[in-house]
Amino acid sequence: MTQAITGKSIRKPSPPWTSADVRTDFPILTSTDRPVAYLDNAATSQKPDAVIAATARYYKSMNANIHRGVYRLSVEATEAYESARAKIAAFIGAPHPREVIFTRGCTEAINLVAMTWGLQNLKAGSTIVLTQMEHHSNIVPWQMVAARTGARIVVTPVSPQGELDLAAYERLVADGAALVAVTHISNVLGTINPVAELAQIAHRHGALILLDGAQSVAHMPVNIAELGCDFFAFSGHKMCGPTGIGALWARGDLLDAMPPYQGGGDMISTVSFEGSTWNIVPHKFEAGTPDIAGAIGLSAAVDYLSRLEMARIAAVEADLLASAEKALRTIPGLRIIGEARQKASVISFLLDGIHPHDIGTILDQEHVAVRTGHHCCQPLMDYYHIPATARASLAFYNTPADIDALVSGLHRVIEVFR
Repeated sequence: MTQAITGKSIRKPSPPWTSADVRTDFPILTSTDRPVAYLDNAATSQKPDAVIAATARYYKSMNANIHRGVYRLSVEATEAYESARAKIAAFIGAPHPREVIFTRGCTEAINLVAMTWGLQNLKAGSTIVLTQMEHHSNIVPWQMVAARTGARIVVTPVSPQGELDLAAYERLVADGAALVAVTHISNVLGTINPVAELAQIAHRHGALILLDGAQSVAHMPVNIAELGCDFFAFSGHKMCGPTGIGALWARGDLLDAMPPYQGGGDMISTVSFEGSTWNIVPHKFEAGTPDIAGAIGLSAAVDYLSRLEMARIAAVEADLLASAEKALRTIPGLRIIGEARQKASVISFLLDGIHPHDIGTILDQEHVAVRTGHHCCQPLMDYYHIPATARASLAFYNTPADIDALVSGLHRVIEVFR
């Protein structure tokens, strides 16, 4: 059975599909020249043929700038770009496509909110509530804003298992918080935070809430209305899309009130040397020529994931995670960091007496790709009193064979060092 995606036919297995069924859609995973058990999906996902083809098709058949030209190529490119916006809005349950702003990724999306809404609304005495498990991209922008406005940052603690202290969170929010910024899923612990409950608490006390959705949109169904957030940021490259593209969703009334993030072409209505006026949302926040091919590629990724169905993806990955954790617990001296009751497909771990970087190097020799380091979460590493972890992160195209390769590789690591 085939389904057309922007001119490229792909195989869509009849549900319930397996990881092996979809693996052949990813050319890098089926390469015989460079075989690899790819377990670094929290850093970036692999790209299916449909996304690669859609991106190439833009450059081959409709390469032109958007929103400005009246000629055919420009009109086609504009339609494809705006169609991508609408498709992405529908994928996350956004009320209207105009509320989706294209960015370079989750990091830029958070910075956009910090440098527009944050500088406009935060002041001396304002409180920003973060959590112990935040990625640097959801810490540093708020530190920059706090330094300029006099706002203060407070941090919600986590338990040793990697779960948020909800009682502490509510106390912090109740103490006059203006904004909560929290990750939906931790990129180190795999913890799925109860973000709908966090949003309810924030709103009850008059605070807005921003969700870092970089780790969630590729692994579970996301519906903005159900989450109850005010801002939602995510990257395309972690959800089978191209690098350099992502999006911010925000409530329309907030976007209308926020000042522009950057100045330049397409974000203006009028310009004179005496002053300028701004274009309507979303264009007010998209200065200059955007990543048109990236948006089209991300649209193809949304098509691909939608055809597989996000609920099915979550179920497949849950089974893989359970199998992987069970297998890893059989390895002597291995300690898993992050054992929350609600967890996505991320496993951070340590091996007694062996530095994570050495683990990663030897696993690479065994054709197993994992991430090692602090994962842009140094405050969380400090909390656990460790410098780094090794991290295996799964996606729906990983198979039991990938888990077997990881376990075999870790036994090889132990052989080398003991």
